[in-house]
Amino acid sequence: MPYKLKIKPEAHQDIQEGIDWYNSRQARLGRRFHVAVKQEFKTLRNSPLFQVRYDGIRCLPLKKFPYMVHFIVEEDNKQIVVLGVINTHKDPAKWPGKK
Repeated sequence: MPYKLKIKPEAHQDIQEGIDWYNSRQARLGRRFHVAVKQEFKTLRNSPLFQVRYDGIRCLPLKKFPYMVHFIVEEDNKQIVVLGVINTHKDPAKWPGKK
């Protein structure tokens, strides 16, 4: 049975910023980024038990873009909470409210 997916507002903002940035570089590249994010969300819903990276937070890298999905798994209610979709080229110390 697939897990439920809850996406925090901050993660939605991260995704939109990525879409906007890629669209500013090339037409429709933002759409390709968005499709890649949604594909990884499908992966998470079916198999979320990726390695814990820090403070109980798991990370899943996107395959074609330098981003990682940061999330927690709530086993008791079979829910994945996406905390952020972060550009891996950014300094972690500069991530607002994230590590």
